[in-house]
Amino acid sequence: MRQWWLAHLPSASSHAVSRRNLYLLPTRAGWMLALTLLLLLVTSINFQLNLGFLLTFMLTGAALVSVGIGYRNLLGLQLELHAPEAQFAGQALRLDLRLDNPSRRARYALGIRHYQGTALSLADVAAQASTQLQLSTTAERRGHQSLPAVLVETRFPLGVFRMWTVFRTTEKALVYPSPETNPPPLPLGLADAGTGSSASLRASSGEFDGVRGYRRGDPLKLVVWKKAATAMATGNGHFVVRDNQHQAQQDLWLDAQHCGLAEREAQLSRLAAWVLMADQQGLRYGLRLGQASPAHADQPADSGPEHRQACLRALALA
Repeated sequence: MRQWWLAHLPSASSHAVSRRNLYLLPTRAGWMLALTLLLLLVTSINFQLNLGFLLTFMLTGAALVSVGIGYRNLLGLQLELHAPEAQFAGQALRLDLRLDNPSRRARYALGIRHYQGTALSLADVAAQASTQLQLSTTAERRGHQSLPAVLVETRFPLGVFRMWTVFRTTEKALVYPSPETNPPPLPLGLADAGTGSSASLRASSGEFDGVRGYRRGDPLKLVVWKKAATAMATGNGHFVVRDNQHQAQQDLWLDAQHCGLAEREAQLSRLAAWVLMADQQGLRYGLRLGQASPAHADQPADSGPEHRQACLRALALA
């Protein structure tokens, strides 16, 4: 029933608590108070106890007033849940929940938890202020994962009534494949730019391996600016550019069809581990995901943090 009811709730990027999405039920203490008040009322009627009537009606009035106070404690509160940073499958996703209080009265004893969870975090929100809480959930499988619904409740002030609202967000988290625990070494076919081969001289031109002298018409993006700055500082005004033909021979290609595994998820897991290994070593690498993925999912050879994120994202959505 809870799952069915949750599926029929509207989802949005933000949530404003109103009379249409605020719910109310007595707590266990509330039911016990109702039973006690009923016994006091029956006893007062049977024995004509005026003080009994007074006590019964005072406690009943206090309970009814607490409903209005607790109702106003949530009414008008605004919630926003931001998508967390991408994580690998099996790791924890940190969700940032923002509570905005636009009114001039403070909100007390707000309990926040996952709709299906039990662990409750308590927070107060000052008047015309905001509070940010962090919730945690598990990244279950690769791809886009829907974020869990968030329940915000209060039992303020007496604890005899429970008021709550449920927030379903449209935000989704991106989950990368879980890297293989003990992956094999990177595939062969790369001459590392940091080894002696890249520092060797070409026999034909005498230039360093992987770079050549600047020629008229070469694009500026191929200029090795670090070497250009050194040349200008020493008075030697010769620019050098990257040799694309030689650089292509140094590119490492991570291919799903040549990773030694047949099962698709195992291939993606190994490729994720290889991407992390190649990035840690500062290598220039590309990614081929095979026929099971669209051609635009393949990543051309490059390096750097942005390229690593692009490759991991391609693996997540493959």
